[in-house]
Amino acid sequence: MSHYEAPIRRPLVTGNKTYHDVTVDVARPVEGRANKSWWIVFTIALVAFLWGVGCIIYTVSTGIGAWGLNRTVGWAWDITNFVWWVGIGHAGTLISAVLLLFRQKWRMAINRSAEAMTIFSVVQAGLFPIIHMGRPWLAYWMVPIPNQFGSLWQNFNSPLLWDVFAISTYLSVSLVFWWSGLLPDFAMIRDRAVKPFQKKIYGILSFGWSGRAKDWQRFEEVHLVLAGLATPLVLSVHTIVSFDFATSVIPGWHTTIFPPYFVAGAVFSGFAMVQTLLIIMRKVVNLEDYITIQHIELMNIVIMITGSIVGVAYITELVIAWYSGVEYEQYAFLNRATGPYFWAYWLMMTCNVFSPQVMWFKKIRTSITASFIISIVVNIGMWFERFVIIVTSLHRDYLPSSWTMFSPTFVDIGLFIGTIGFFFVLFLLYARTFPVIAQAEVKTILKSSGDKWKRLRAEHGDDIDHFDTVVREPLANADAGVVEREGPSTEDKHEDTVNADALGLTEVQKDQIDEMLHRIGIYDPAVDQADDLQKLNGVGPVVEQHLHQVGIYKYEQVANLTERDYELLESIFGMFPGKDVRQDWNSRANELKNKN
Repeated sequence: MSHYEAPIRRPLVTGNKTYHDVTVDVARPVEGRANKSWWIVFTIALVAFLWGVGCIIYTVSTGIGAWGLNRTVGWAWDITNFVWWVGIGHAGTLISAVLLLFRQKWRMAINRSAEAMTIFSVVQAGLFPIIHMGRPWLAYWMVPIPNQFGSLWQNFNSPLLWDVFAISTYLSVSLVFWWSGLLPDFAMIRDRAVKPFQKKIYGILSFGWSGRAKDWQRFEEVHLVLAGLATPLVLSVHTIVSFDFATSVIPGWHTTIFPPYFVAGAVFSGFAMVQTLLIIMRKVVNLEDYITIQHIELMNIVIMITGSIVGVAYITELVIAWYSGVEYEQYAFLNRATGPYFWAYWLMMTCNVFSPQVMWFKKIRTSITASFIISIVVNIGMWFERFVIIVTSLHRDYLPSSWTMFSPTFVDIGLFIGTIGFFFVLFLLYARTFPVIAQAEVKTILKSSGDKWKRLRAEHGDDIDHFDTVVREPLANADAGVVEREGPSTEDKHEDTVNADALGLTEVQKDQIDEMLHRIGIYDPAVDQADDLQKLNGVGPVVEQHLHQVGIYKYEQVANLTERDYELLESIFGMFPGKDVRQDWNSRANELKNKN
């Protein structure tokens, strides 16, 4: 497979990373202890979440009257939050599915966290309609099942019911997509695990992943199928959410531009939230070499483009209202810009239309601080967009006698802050228990987009093997102490138990393995019986397969390995247990050998 990439492209993995470095860096947040930054953010999120739980209990026990709703504004803060959270969940599927189909390499370091964000966002969105029912324990009434209430049945002509099916389908496909992508990462944690309980848990989560070629083939096939299923969902879910408004006859809602307008806004706000999370996460869990300035800049470009699309949609709404000649429609938009909620409208325009345009300047879109600020500003603006659409269209209807204002109560505000806290609690726990970067996928682009290999190509050209090649000269190797031979050999003969061709080894590495096997013992399949190497700490199916590939099948061989041998295996495989995991292999192998 060619690893060529145009020199003009900046590296997506920095810091001179090897395959083993990727494994260690991705596993560190899971295997190590949480740092001070993580505990500070988690504590704040947990306090906000508990406040939200208190507001939910108060709402359910007191009634929806605890919110700021009234007869005129029957939808307000709750539906605003619902649409906002659903929109944020769009970016995960877009990054995972659409960018996968377009083979975009830059998605690989950020897709796992974006997928997790999708799951957690949809969970937050689903809370609001259930709470808004007033009697959440009767939520099952939304399910079309036979019941004893006679005429109680769902109205399948209502977009509100379409929402139930669309969002539940979206959540299901996103969850399967996310989990299937995690299988190689779970297997990596399983193989590195020292504690038996941890090894057992990640073994269950990895569904028996062994790293065989057949596993990878099925992995790629399933991922492509799920990407094909998920791509229409990116368009359909927020389209159906927009139908909640567009199918009504209320001025300001009754417009055909809502579906594409809502989808563009969802991608816009979703990418902004991913940007916010990535900038925080790269600092908290030390992933600056994987979530690079290049990733931040590409995310900013998407934010700038979708922000421009949203701006065009705002202008189109105004033009259509003017061109329609319908005075009610014209007043709805005039009221937004000049009425009592004018501040919300212009805050929306400033945050969503004007602020992303500064991304045209490379210095700003490559600035971490500027990117973080703008991502938060965009999320604020998109929340106000939903607020403006919902509240300003309802608070002044056809009857001036019904005109009124909406003001949120402390319960409204507490519920919203509680969902933000709940979201970050879930995300931070995810970052401590699941690999936050798809290490297996990052490794596939390491030779094409890693700065180490890009530098090698710049120095030596594009037509060479991008590792330190050495022509086999047995005498020179013997002089250097690599192998012990009396004289040069004209035969290219190596140990039969070593799968050298599949590993792509250099001649020196083949010689080094031969020397190691002559020292620790050679496995003869005709006489010897292979031992179960998975009884060693940190050895799972993948590591055992690696050991077999270099001719190590027996406990006796493992017991004779030296630190120099371990360093050789690390250089060959990259993803190999570290010193802290393999430190007791020799003694443990001796015990198991003696038991046999």
